Amino acid sequence: MIQGIIKKGKVIGEDVPSPNVNPGCVLIKVVNSCISAGTESHSVKGSKIDGLIKKALKQPERVKQVLNSVSSLGIQKTIAKVKGIVDGGAATGYSISGVVVGVGDGVKDFEVGDRVTASGAGIANHAEFVDVPKNLVCKIPDRLNFEKASTVTLGAIAMQGVRRADLNLGEYCVVTGTGLLGLLCIQMLKLTGVRVAAVDLDDSRLKIAKSFGAEITINPKKENNIDKIINWTGGRGADCVLLCAATDSSEPLSESFQSCKRKGKVVVVGVVGLNVKRPDIYEKELDLIISTSYGPGRYDTNYEQDGNDYPYAYVRWTENRNMQEYLRLLSEKKIIIDEIIHSVHPIKHIEQAFDLLQSKDKPLIVLLDYGKANLNHLDKYLHDDKKVIIHSKVKKNDKLVNLALVGSGAFATAVHLPNINSLKNKFSLHAVMNRTGKSAKYVSETYGASYATTNYDDILNDQSIDAVLISTPHKSHAELSLKALKSGKHVFVEKPLAINQEQLNQIKDFYSKNKDDNPPIIFTGFNRRFSPYIKEIKKHTNKRVNPLFIQYRMNAGYLPDDHWVHKDGGRIIGEGCHIIDLMTSLTNEKIISISSETLKPKNEHFFTSDNKSIVLKYADGSIANIQYFANGAKKLSKEYLEVHFDSKSILMDNYKSLKGFNIKIKNITSRINEKGHLEQLNAFYDSIRGKSKSWPIDLWDMIQTTEATFIIRDS
Repeated sequence: MIQGIIKKGKVIGEDVPSPNVNPGCVLIKVVNSCISAGTESHSVKGSKIDGLIKKALKQPERVKQVLNSVSSLGIQKTIAKVKGIVDGGAATGYSISGVVVGVGDGVKDFEVGDRVTASGAGIANHAEFVDVPKNLVCKIPDRLNFEKASTVTLGAIAMQGVRRADLNLGEYCVVTGTGLLGLLCIQMLKLTGVRVAAVDLDDSRLKIAKSFGAEITINPKKENNIDKIINWTGGRGADCVLLCAATDSSEPLSESFQSCKRKGKVVVVGVVGLNVKRPDIYEKELDLIISTSYGPGRYDTNYEQDGNDYPYAYVRWTENRNMQEYLRLLSEKKIIIDEIIHSVHPIKHIEQAFDLLQSKDKPLIVLLDYGKANLNHLDKYLHDDKKVIIHSKVKKNDKLVNLALVGSGAFATAVHLPNINSLKNKFSLHAVMNRTGKSAKYVSETYGASYATTNYDDILNDQSIDAVLISTPHKSHAELSLKALKSGKHVFVEKPLAINQEQLNQIKDFYSKNKDDNPPIIFTGFNRRFSPYIKEIKKHTNKRVNPLFIQYRMNAGYLPDDHWVHKDGGRIIGEGCHIIDLMTSLTNEKIISISSETLKPKNEHFFTSDNKSIVLKYADGSIANIQYFANGAKKLSKEYLEVHFDSKSILMDNYKSLKGFNIKIKNITSRINEKGHLEQLNAFYDSIRGKSKSWPIDLWDMIQTTEATFIIRDS
């Protein structure tokens, strides 16, 4: 399918794999999408190289993130990570209309053939097909066409701004910026009986504002807008200013404050500079209000991604209900946009359509057209080959392992892919599968894969693929691993192996039933045991006489309760598993008992689930004490290990330094964390090619670690 991608100051149409329908989502064949002249133009300008540099200088927190990445990953991998973000481009678009061609599990309110609209940046993109969570989708009224309905997101944004203003009949409101948002706000304000003034530098837009009901229009280049507003309001000032402009300047904000009455308010709807001058607001005790996009639910993953609605009685106007109301007003012609739709362009002319926004005409609405949806081709939409071929050559010999990457997220692209690329004598990246086709295609092109796809069956059915590397969300690991194993492919699955006992039992059953048939290898990415630091420690602990006493600190760091790491098993299953595996690697023994104590915070800032003290006892008498906590200082190193045995001690700090006491140990130091990510790939290769008689980690060991995390989580 064709999708619009922002790259270095341009929007281009790229051929990328089309999406599948996912649980809780609706797959839509797009008919029209609306280009946002304000927000999207701003994003395109900011994607230029000089724009990126200016952005970085204005966002010191970004600079800090890069420096932290250098400390953890090293310069080369950090450069590759940043380059991937820049060169890979960004999806654009967030307002579409179309026809439902697929309904995911758990969705009850939509059927194939429904005419719908959808919202969501990064979701309802300029693309031929989009897969959208149900709370961001709503049906189109019968009397409304696809073109007008495709403006739904802009309408909901304007509506939320008007709701935030909370004005009554006869009150004064100034709308600054008469782009599409401003003109929609004017019409909505007039419907509620509010008196409206419009401010803009463009006379042609002010003329439209007048026709939509603005009592007065003001061009600040020709007259003093503040004086005129004060006069219009009888010397008192406006009750409210809706700031709908799109500019980096903070001057419109200052002028908005000066236009308000005492105890008035300014509602920011557009994208403007927000440097507040204290004298502008202090004496009149003004309120600055932010209107967040389409309304309540925006940026809440429980609402948008998980599909949990807010109770109607308590949250009357959610983002979806705002969308519905805007569509109703459009269908009943209480809001008019006919005269401000400038033009409609085929998706293949997306670059020219975006170029129009920079022209002298300054169009307010430019739409993209993708052609009508033909439900007679429904099977084609759902089941056609999702692959986009990058090149047709297949590297196949006895030495190389042909690998498919499943999940091309941040960790895979920052860590695994550079490592795979450095092992070209062992691995050939043959295919990349990802939920979003844009990412799959970019990674495939960058690392020389044969094709990109969004369909896992393409990977499973490809006989050229020897092994898969699964780096998807945690809840999918066991299912994807099992499917790959059944198709005869070796599996490298990022931790965790499973998030519950039922999933783990399916893996165990597979190997139990196939133990005599030389089944494919499964390897869970417990990388710590492969670190050069741990290998040096084991040279000495393997020669011990007495059991080990081990102390391990994991200063995991605080993450808010809505962060994804707390879902699908939580942090002990998703990260603490690394340390449990490492303890077993050091002792070379089975766990005979597990005890755990949990922190009991006095408020809800910290959680019991990621603040635990764990004691593992092993068959040889060794004891491992793990402190996994999220309430520590950020400046304290994340991981710290002490191993004590036979009157000797070894200390390892954050996989950067190693010290021995009363023991002659190799003095290793490194600038970055050497956690064994590269070494584990070598071990995986050696097992596949028979250079090692054993798996990188024995099956019983991976199962023991996984089951231990279940016990600790539930304790």
